[in-house]
Amino acid sequence: MLSVSQYLRKIKGKKHPLKIRLYLIDNEKHYFVNNGVVKKGFDSKLKISKNRDSVLSAFSKMAFLFDEIIRLRIVGVSNERDSTELLYLLNLVPINRKIRTFLDWKVFGPEFTRGMSRLFEVRNDAVHCVSLNDVTYNPQNKVSLSSQSGFKKFSTDLQKAWKELLKIYINEQEKIDFDRLKF
Repeated sequence: MLSVSQYLRKIKGKKHPLKIRLYLIDNEKHYFVNNGVVKKGFDSKLKISKNRDSVLSAFSKMAFLFDEIIRLRIVGVSNERDSTELLYLLNLVPINRKIRTFLDWKVFGPEFTRGMSRLFEVRNDAVHCVSLNDVTYNPQNKVSLSSQSGFKKFSTDLQKAWKELLKIYINEQEKIDFDRLKF
């Protein structure tokens, strides 16, 4: 059975386009395979600085992985019309519904679901404000992202959630039969 590393070695530099869309994590390195082209993916460590753009960028990476998990479960690695149409629909689905879906599918546990929901409330607030000074985070007690301790708590929780999300994604990725994929 091919490993992720072996599969990446086989497809890198291929001339013909593969009708595959796949985000791969291999030993802390991330890759995005799209129609035979392999590009570098995200970093395994989420870097967050105390500004609105950085926070929104972190949430965007998480939302991307949510959509890729859903894609893997519904259309697999296909990059045909079914994949394009699913991605279109996923853009219409609010993030809180995706989080709830992961709980229903038993991809997320109840505690992780609650944590993700609280974190994404920060994202929703950050989208509608000019500065993080207007945003609060409510893990158990409400904290302001404008305070050093509040931002640190939020940042720590977001980084923990990112690490857990990567583990969840790797579990989904392990269900791919790389031997059956064309090169």
